[in-house]
Amino acid sequence: MILHFTSEMESQLAELAATTGRAPDELVQDALAGYFEELSELRNTLHRRFDDIESGRVTPIDGEQVFEALRLREEELLNVRR
Repeated sequence: MILHFTSEMESQLAELAATTGRAPDELVQDALAGYFEELSELRNTLHRRFDDIESGRVTPIDGEQVFEALRLREEELLNVRR
């Protein structure tokens, strides 16, 4: 497989490789392995959340209501400090 990096990324990779004493390809493989693991965990979490909503175990909250509640809370905190 061939990967293409910007010159800036390639420079950062070379610097990290020199600093750590590891080969650039090892660093890229480790980074991708970590990324894939995080992506898999995120997908599993999203699937569980969707299942919770679909089954009725969790009720979705309207986003506008959340932002309004946060705005009011912030207003209250600011008024207390005055």
